[in-house]
Amino acid sequence: MGKKLYVGSISFNATEESLRDLFSSIGEVESAKIITDRDTGRSKGFGFIEMSSEEDAKKAIEQLNGKIFMERTLIVNEARPQQQRERGGFGGGGRGGFGQGRESGYGRGRR
Repeated sequence: MGKKLYVGSISFNATEESLRDLFSSIGEVESAKIITDRDTGRSKGFGFIEMSSEEDAKKAIEQLNGKIFMERTLIVNEARPQQQRERGGFGGGGRGGFGQGRESGYGRGRR
């Protein structure tokens, strides 16, 4: 079992410090991170905790998964490796903007 834990269903009022304090009651916390929306800066309601040992991580899952914290029932489990996402603009992939299709005639001589 890894040392990095996924924590879901976090109250929007929670801070990284309050989350760190909660997990510190179980064992030593190396880091606490609440994921925020990059546009608004508002919490997305989940985050990650890194415990200093496998033992502490296991205890944190056993003791905190399903526990009510700030009026929300936490989901705590081992974090999975981050999946590689395709980079792209609006809508990702595809052929893109103006002049890409045969029908448009934009930027080319008409046929």
